[in-house]
Amino acid sequence: MPAQQKKIIFCIAGVLSFACALGTAAAIGTQLWVKGTILCKTGALLVNATGQELEKFIGKIQYGLFYGERVRQCGLGGRPFQFSFFPDLLKIIPASIHVSVILFCTVLIVFALVGAGFFMFNAFGSPYETLHGPIGLYLWSFIACSCGCLIMILFSSEVKIHHLSEKIANFKEGSFTFKTHSEQFANSFWIILVCSLVHFLNALLIRFAGFEFPFSKSKDSGTTTGAVDLMY
Repeated sequence: MPAQQKKIIFCIAGVLSFACALGTAAAIGTQLWVKGTILCKTGALLVNATGQELEKFIGKIQYGLFYGERVRQCGLGGRPFQFSFFPDLLKIIPASIHVSVILFCTVLIVFALVGAGFFMFNAFGSPYETLHGPIGLYLWSFIACSCGCLIMILFSSEVKIHHLSEKIANFKEGSFTFKTHSEQFANSFWIILVCSLVHFLNALLIRFAGFEFPFSKSKDSGTTTGAVDLMY
């Protein structure tokens, strides 16, 4: 592939990586990871609510990695309640999983920025085939993509398996019991999915630029592009 086309591809990949770093950083600070509704089970059972009457006992909840909000509905109108995970909810949530999600988000941002820098370096510089070259680009893209996948897996398990929404809904509730009525992942969660796909796409762009995947054997053993040769 001509050098000019390689520069264009690496510039595109660098911009995408930088955009993913900014998107992930923005996603961490929002409360738009999960949205849902919560049912005041105790109140609904007391009045034997059914059909439209049940709507008076259905509140709302949304939260992110650090804070969130819920609206408590027990038949007497909505009562909003703000909460934060640190330190309020640490005793009732799977703290190790939650902290791991935040840690992997940070790692994702770091390696997305590192990848963006090295993509630009490869576009406008003349690196050797070391970690500064395609091997490094594959590595940074793989780490960032893996972190994105781990974030989604861990956070999904925290929400679905450990019933995070119910634990938050019942936080500091004495006589009332709340149950998750519906929940779905919101924008910030899907930003992480998009970022993971972008980093996977970046690896394909590197291959499209003409560089073999790491550890793949070349068909022509006589043709090598060793560390002593410049990429371009």
